[in-house]
Amino acid sequence: MVVEALRAMNKEYAVKRTAWNKLVVAVRVNPQIEQRLRLLAEVTGRRQSFVLQQIIESGSAAIEATWLSPDVLSQVRSGLIPPRQEARPVISDLFDGH
Repeated sequence: MVVEALRAMNKEYAVKRTAWNKLVVAVRVNPQIEQRLRLLAEVTGRRQSFVLQQIIESGSAAIEATWLSPDVLSQVRSGLIPPRQEARPVISDLFDGH
């Protein structure tokens, strides 16, 4: 759901499913973030994709708490994913310029 919301807000996301039915997401990051990601992967001996997966999984809760209404958030936290809501106009990325 978070990936779908992000994809709707920013057309830079390319999304497809793999053979294991996992979502594959391509996103542009600035060179500093790329360097930090590479460093985390090298220091921990993990792949960059693993580090990104951990970042997404741990960061999703914080983003949901900030962007979702209390009703929708309680449904998500209880394991119920509410049906897709009506599409809203695309807004600029909250992190542009940062």
